[in-house]
Amino acid sequence: MAVSEKTIEEMTRNLQMPKNILDTLHKELEETKVTKKQLEEIIKRVVEGYEYACIEACEAAGVVSAQSIGEPGTQMTMRTFHYAGVAEINVTLGLPRLIEIVDARKNPSTPMMSVHLNEDYAGDRDMARKLAWNIEATHISHLGSLSTDITEMALIIELNEKVITQREITPDEVAGKLEEELGLTVLIDGNVLTVRPENESYRELLQLGKNAENVTLKGISNIKRVVIRKEDTIDEYVLYTEGSSLKDIADLDGVDMTKSTTNNINEIYEVFGIEAARNSIIKEATDTLREQGLSVDVRHIMLVADIMTVDGEVKAIGRHGISGEKASVLARAAFEVTVNHLLDAGTRGDIDELRGVTENVIVGQPIQLGTGHVKLLAAKRT
Repeated sequence: MAVSEKTIEEMTRNLQMPKNILDTLHKELEETKVTKKQLEEIIKRVVEGYEYACIEACEAAGVVSAQSIGEPGTQMTMRTFHYAGVAEINVTLGLPRLIEIVDARKNPSTPMMSVHLNEDYAGDRDMARKLAWNIEATHISHLGSLSTDITEMALIIELNEKVITQREITPDEVAGKLEEELGLTVLIDGNVLTVRPENESYRELLQLGKNAENVTLKGISNIKRVVIRKEDTIDEYVLYTEGSSLKDIADLDGVDMTKSTTNNINEIYEVFGIEAARNSIIKEATDTLREQGLSVDVRHIMLVADIMTVDGEVKAIGRHGISGEKASVLARAAFEVTVNHLLDAGTRGDIDELRGVTENVIVGQPIQLGTGHVKLLAAKRT
């Protein structure tokens, strides 16, 4: 006989179970036939697990989290590059990557994206390759050869017929893009393009060659390379990119933005919002530690992610972010640039209420945690 919703509510109320656990429990059990005794045992074990997971009042959660992440961090290797999953793309891992995450770097040292495809593209390698050409930045060096003709004082670009056909770009499109970027007229003769500098100068000709090489003819300028890989677990093709630009791939046909991601946390914040950025910090930090064979309880990392994103934007843990914005003058001064903080605070006439750990340690009094948080009050008996 299935247990009614009323019975579940009554039993959980007696056990003082939180509502979110009640909702989850009821959803799991509404189609399962269990006896009242079995349900009592299930609820009892769930409550025990929940109470075990809760920290005690006055617990120094921040200090414990800092130790729990900092101590394994001392065991991390300093290697910067590692072949992670995709052999052709280097990814920063280890301690340098963990520092990047907590510093909320605007530009990671090795940005990369995992671009997932929709149903029409995911199972077709040719369609995936076609999309890859639209994402990868195409330059003159990819399409043919570039040479300088000193006698004619001109830049000669010879396009490879097979390559431009494969990448679906015509000589006219190449010429149009070069004219737009360089501001010069491009002469077309079959697959040969000729460009002349404004003045007949050897220096200008060499500079023109450099500028022409830097023009992005097709694709996204930030994406240097795209690797196609079939993931056996999902039986789909996934594109891995060297370079990151989530905003630009969102407009392309065939991209599934619900699954695509990047290791650039600030980019995730700009495109998907602050909650997605918080999840990205947790995922990136956890993956970095796990790759080194280190196990840290996710709740410690969640606390760090919460602190970094609590104000609605991604902030670094440092003097330019969280530590630099502490209310306590002494806590800010103890971290970095001590004299500046003390002079500024003195000029403004700031008051330190000594509520945190750092400032109480500095002045030599008990911190407001654990037994130091408990106050004795003398009550007058009436």
